[in-house]
Amino acid sequence: MIRLLLADDHPVVRAGLRAVLETEPDLEVVAEASSAEDAVRLAVGVDVVLMDLQFGSGMHGSEATAEITAAADAPKVLVLTTYDTDGDILAAIEAGATGYLLKDAPPEDLAAAVRNAAAGQTVLAPAVAHRLMNRMRTPAAALSPREIEVLGLVADGLSNLEISKRLFLSQATVKSHLVHIYTKLEVDSRTAAVAAGKAQGLIRR
Repeated sequence: MIRLLLADDHPVVRAGLRAVLETEPDLEVVAEASSAEDAVRLAVGVDVVLMDLQFGSGMHGSEATAEITAAADAPKVLVLTTYDTDGDILAAIEAGATGYLLKDAPPEDLAAAVRNAAAGQTVLAPAVAHRLMNRMRTPAAALSPREIEVLGLVADGLSNLEISKRLFLSQATVKSHLVHIYTKLEVDSRTAAVAAGKAQGLIRR
């Protein structure tokens, strides 16, 4: 029996997942978490955590994933979200997620993904795998996770000073990241960088 923790801040989503997964004879939902903080606390003793990424103003799902997977005898974390940007995908995988699925996955694919994750196998939605393959094919042009983070804050309207404070970087380092972003995206302004980032799916629309 594979013991599951559902981590999502929407009760309807959790109820839907429970209804789908508990029709499988080898899957058992043993706990639910409405926040990433609760997910970290409740992850002890389960086999797989189905983790959303956005939990309102609290801890991000990737942060919770990193805390969960750092523990001894950690469960596998399978990200299940609506977000498929490079920034979200890379952050989750770097945090230790075993898999990354989108919420439009068919029920049978979800159940199979849970079993594969429990067995330690990597599980990626086709769209996610496609993004990662593109990054591998064009590594020189691909933005680093930190550059994606900086670009996201630029899109939020933050100044270089505000970005430096948010990320605990010097302003010179922020400017260096922006230079690299402009070069890789072949743009010459903040506005153009944000537009290119959105068009390429690097940041959320």
